[in-house]
Amino acid sequence: MKTLSIMIAGVGGQGTVLTSKLIATAAMKIGLNARTTEFIGMAQRGGCVFGHTRIGGEPASPIIPLAGADVLMAFEPSEAVRQLHFLAEGGKLIAFDTPVFPLGQPYDVAPVLTYLRDTIANATILDGNEVKSKFPKALNVALLGAAVQSGVFPFDAEALKSALPELLPERFVEMNLKAFELGGKVYEAAH
Repeated sequence: MKTLSIMIAGVGGQGTVLTSKLIATAAMKIGLNARTTEFIGMAQRGGCVFGHTRIGGEPASPIIPLAGADVLMAFEPSEAVRQLHFLAEGGKLIAFDTPVFPLGQPYDVAPVLTYLRDTIANATILDGNEVKSKFPKALNVALLGAAVQSGVFPFDAEALKSALPELLPERFVEMNLKAFELGGKVYEAAH
């Protein structure tokens, strides 16, 4: 299998690092190589956080080259725009439409969403309101549910769900499993 490169973008506290680890763990469960690295310098101040995850293929650098990501997963719309330069031509964008306001700076989300839809041919912008109202601390796992449902990963939902108990405290596993399932349903409703 060729290397699958996944860029993950969000705001500090949204679980970008955990998302990278979950994808890598699920990939390793089915026997694939996995490499991750995160850039979290502004996380504590509510700033942008992004991670590179590469699975399959020959072991290589975890860092995705510019225009080299097959998938861009974004928990926040403006962070999707900020990391678009990593998305390969024909790459898939999967993002929630609900802003978190990086660095606490409000912005008008409508033009950002229009830009994403008009710029990326293979974009899926999901309504994050239901997920945010039910699982505000598990948007990352809900977006993983949507991504698995989209078929972008070489593993199925069971591989990813089996990674949750390995990386989360037991008291958060059930909530995250429900968020994962809801993310898959939100993806299906959008298609």
